[in-house]
Amino acid sequence: MSFIAKSQRGPVGIGVLIALFLALFLLVPVVKVIYVAFQEAGTGAFTLINFVDFFRSALFRESFYNSLYVSGMSVVVASLIALPLAYFTTRFNFAGAVIIQTLGIIPLIMPPFVGAVAMKLLFGSNGSLNLLLDEWFGLNLPIMEGLNGVIFVQSIHYFPFILINLSAALNNIDRSMEESAQNLGSHGFRMFRRVVFPLAMPGYIAGAALVFIKVFDDLGTPLLLDVNKMLAPQAYLRISSIGISDPMGYVISVILIAFSLLSLYVSLLAMKGKDYATVQKGGGGLSKRDLRPWEKIGCYAVVLFILAIVLSPHLGLVLLSFGTIWSYAVLPDGYTIAHYFKVVGEASQFITNTLLYAGLAATLDVILGTAIAYIVYRTGIPGRKWLDYGATVSLAVPGVVLGIGYLRSFYNVNVPFINEPLATWWVIIVIALTIRRLPYALRACIAAIQQVSVMLEEAAENLGATKSHTVRRIVVPLMSGGILAGFVTSFATASVELSATLMLVSQESDAPLAYGIYEFMQSASGRGPGAALGMIAVIIVGLGTYVSHKIIERTDRRRVAARPVAEEVTA
Repeated sequence: MSFIAKSQRGPVGIGVLIALFLALFLLVPVVKVIYVAFQEAGTGAFTLINFVDFFRSALFRESFYNSLYVSGMSVVVASLIALPLAYFTTRFNFAGAVIIQTLGIIPLIMPPFVGAVAMKLLFGSNGSLNLLLDEWFGLNLPIMEGLNGVIFVQSIHYFPFILINLSAALNNIDRSMEESAQNLGSHGFRMFRRVVFPLAMPGYIAGAALVFIKVFDDLGTPLLLDVNKMLAPQAYLRISSIGISDPMGYVISVILIAFSLLSLYVSLLAMKGKDYATVQKGGGGLSKRDLRPWEKIGCYAVVLFILAIVLSPHLGLVLLSFGTIWSYAVLPDGYTIAHYFKVVGEASQFITNTLLYAGLAATLDVILGTAIAYIVYRTGIPGRKWLDYGATVSLAVPGVVLGIGYLRSFYNVNVPFINEPLATWWVIIVIALTIRRLPYALRACIAAIQQVSVMLEEAAENLGATKSHTVRRIVVPLMSGGILAGFVTSFATASVELSATLMLVSQESDAPLAYGIYEFMQSASGRGPGAALGMIAVIIVGLGTYVSHKIIERTDRRRVAARPVAEEVTA
């Protein structure tokens, strides 16, 4: 390493270690999955016969079409939910707009598989809504039947991705664009269709692409709703029932990865060659106007109806967690706290494991995220951006695919001293969670380091501090808010990861919270305790989200307050 500057040797060494970690636990498993998918079972030679067999199978073709249909329709339904909320709260002087936006984001704190059973009890053929409709009007709506149920649950859970991105895009639209359209005679829905929505298209497409990817890759929700004829459930069922030698599981995994990447590419292609730039800096947002009385009634009716639907999983989960028996009835027959006592007494291991796994994974994530952020934005190492790309690409790798890759790659790798395959050791779950949640921590760390002035580091070095001392005493403390926010985000989301853990749990004593919820929900008698575990998961994610926002807000306030001091020091 004599050709590398002395000040760069440390970052280079750390960068190499990170690259090796990503290569070993992300690249190798994914490449292994792809390799096996194109491998002939007997000879190991390259072949396309596995893919031919896949599309020859009526079951797999149906699963493929079902996954595309569910993902596409989920985007449509999620758009129908998000568009009114985003437009009303950004276009009109709407009392309670902040509360509406906040309530609209709440579904994200509940993983879709957690509320799936509760949704079935509320909207199923024998659920609360249909029992009332049948009694009053003789109607029964097939809301939760088959694929409809998956679409409904997924749409309610993932629509905030569209809401958040679309609201931000609407707030950044140049107000003069709208005024010009009005001067030319465009008003109402025509202006929204021809001017406003096209200008907000980047935000909408970003949210819609996320919804498509999340739904296409989801494993837990279809399984809990007894919908197995979709790609992710088929991949899981093939590997868990036939074994890791079954080629169809790998073929499905390749298709899942391909469509995740394809959806991102299509979203970029949809915006290619189009100009969405605004003339004024900051855009100014749409000019808000007051609602007429009849308009106000209509808007509030729509908003309240939407919020009632999107918040229903939380209500259903609460009722289920406290209910004694809930079957063929509008509400549970009675209420009890016994489910929570049962969870604490008999299933506390799930909670303990989750705190351990998610805590370790989040710690590794912020360490890796901080190191990658520093290397990318504070060094001139060639190829440094590939660390960012490599860590971020895990977003396109479904959890079930990563789990299959780990089983195939590490099942024959014995861990020294414990004489156990790495693929069945609990540490592999921590590694999977680390890889899956690294992009979240990395984004937080990158945002944090971008807000740290390089002049502060230069000032410290001019006063005699070494590079490592500057990093420890200046950079990391100033990044602490972003690092902590990244930790909390990674911890909260890792706590409810199901797809990868479902593949990797080899014994119940090693199982985390998400696995426990899934197991409990398999039987009618276990739904109450499963819902209680689900409530604990929601509380963990909700508290994590709240703490993360508070940390970011406090860090921003401190940064604003400290800016004059920093400018004086660096002057």
